[in-house]
Amino acid sequence: MLFIEITVVLLLILINGLLAMSELAIVSSRPGRLKAMSEREVNGSQHALALASDPGRFLSAVQIGITLVGILAGAFSGATLGMRLADWFVELGISDGVADAIAVGLVVTAITYLSLIGGELVPKRIALRNPERVACLVAPGMTLLARIAAPLVWLLDVSSQGVLRVLGLREEGEARVTEEEIHTLVAEAESAGVLEPEERAMISGVMRLADRSAKALMTPRLEVDYIDLTDSDDTIRKDIAESIHSRLPVCEGSLDEVIGVIQVKDLVNAYMRGEEVDVRSLVREAPVIPDTAAALDVIDRFKESGVHMGIVVDEYGNFEGVVTAADFLEAIAGEFAEAEGPAEPDYVRRPDGSYIVSGTMAADELADLLRIKLPKERGYHTVAGLVLSAFGRLPAVGETADSGSLRFEVLDLDGRRIDKVLVVKIPRRRRAKG
Repeated sequence: MLFIEITVVLLLILINGLLAMSELAIVSSRPGRLKAMSEREVNGSQHALALASDPGRFLSAVQIGITLVGILAGAFSGATLGMRLADWFVELGISDGVADAIAVGLVVTAITYLSLIGGELVPKRIALRNPERVACLVAPGMTLLARIAAPLVWLLDVSSQGVLRVLGLREEGEARVTEEEIHTLVAEAESAGVLEPEERAMISGVMRLADRSAKALMTPRLEVDYIDLTDSDDTIRKDIAESIHSRLPVCEGSLDEVIGVIQVKDLVNAYMRGEEVDVRSLVREAPVIPDTAAALDVIDRFKESGVHMGIVVDEYGNFEGVVTAADFLEAIAGEFAEAEGPAEPDYVRRPDGSYIVSGTMAADELADLLRIKLPKERGYHTVAGLVLSAFGRLPAVGETADSGSLRFEVLDLDGRRIDKVLVVKIPRRRRAKG
């Protein structure tokens, strides 16, 4: 008889653990993974997806089950095991009052310990190891439980919604994945060996790309190789020979009068055939892109155009630079080596934890590197622009300025362009004192 009573109590604890495991598994499951498993027709995945999409009724059913199991376990253990243990203590010569107190204390302690281990902690750890898989296993049974307890579930669901309305709280909308969560998942995937560091860097590049404008991607005006139709034929040939690019913008008189783009291959072929070259006839129309245009919009323009070079202009129509398909690839995969040699790195980390950074490095890449946040509305796209914003003027070599959690020291100027910057992260204590 005692064996049966102990078995009943252990069975109730196991049922409690199964309910707790089911609750955490379904709540912790990611809808995207459940949907993918449902498309692969994994057993129980459709039930799990249905429960995860409407957690209110499911949680009510689970709480009903856990509450009933807890009441039964407490009543059964106190009424049976407690009495048997108290009778045994009385037989040992202990008074009735003391025997009852000791028996109840021992039974409650033992049941509590077993309930915590077998009914809560171990089942929940199992659920967290692979929530989607566990959810698919338990979902059919939990669906059946929800149907059986439907009247009570409805009552509890309506009651809880009424209390929420009284408190002025609305039910939570559909869960949305934030950009920070995606970055965290990618970092976890890299740590687990699922992604290579290069793959993580490319994923981060793709996510940054969506937030950039044409101005952040373009090659600025001062660095653009171009052909001027007012130059002599010899000068045009020299410009082509000295340029490493396969496409060049064509202007008439100055860069503010850009009329299109020319394929260097077209010119070379004509010169190689010894033909009299009319450069203007080889000029192709290129898309004119506002500097505020989103990067993804520029990609759409390139898809529609046969020339994968855009002429970037400001709000007044002045030429600011050019953007090419290669700029998008470099934004995702990083800089490529050019004819002159390997590409200069955007930053170098020093042993003390500071960084020597190129002024042309994208500001959002520096933010990702140092794990800081930049203002959403900002008038700069490069580290040089960030430094100018911090100083409020063109600094001299050796000058320092603080901006948020960063300290900048200008190491080198190229004329009026900031070329190299020393970036140091300021410790929080020093920031607080400042």
